[in-house]
Amino acid sequence: MVTFFLERTAPLPLEEAWRRLTEWPRHGGAVPLTRVTVATPPPTRPGTVVVARTGVGPLSFDDTMEVTVWEPPQDGAPGRCRLEKRGRVVRGWAEIDVRPGPGGRTRVVWREDLRVRLLPGAFDGVLRGAGRYVFGRAVNRLLRRP
Repeated sequence: MVTFFLERTAPLPLEEAWRRLTEWPRHGGAVPLTRVTVATPPPTRPGTVVVARTGVGPLSFDDTMEVTVWEPPQDGAPGRCRLEKRGRVVRGWAEIDVRPGPGGRTRVVWREDLRVRLLPGAFDGVLRGAGRYVFGRAVNRLLRRP
């Protein structure tokens, strides 16, 4: 099990940063070899199920997540989302926070607890580094693209 966090500051209003980070299918374009679908009807709320299918052909797996906290930003107040990872391969949770930052910008904090089934603890450092790299790039892409 590894836990890591990322911080970014984006030149976007809170609501726009939130939209870009929580339009789940957009994550598929930001994470390599991944397609993201929403298995429950809109709008997103607690109980929404998001499935990220990662890999190629028979070397693919589903990262099934359920939204357990859904607090969109309102009237300048911060927003927070928590997803519980409940797949057969990937477990843990992810939290996305957006809050007012300096100069009218938005501060984004992404926290993740990641557990990969059958991966020994000796690989925690590699998993942490890979997670920070992959999710850091994904957050950057999501915030840059409208």
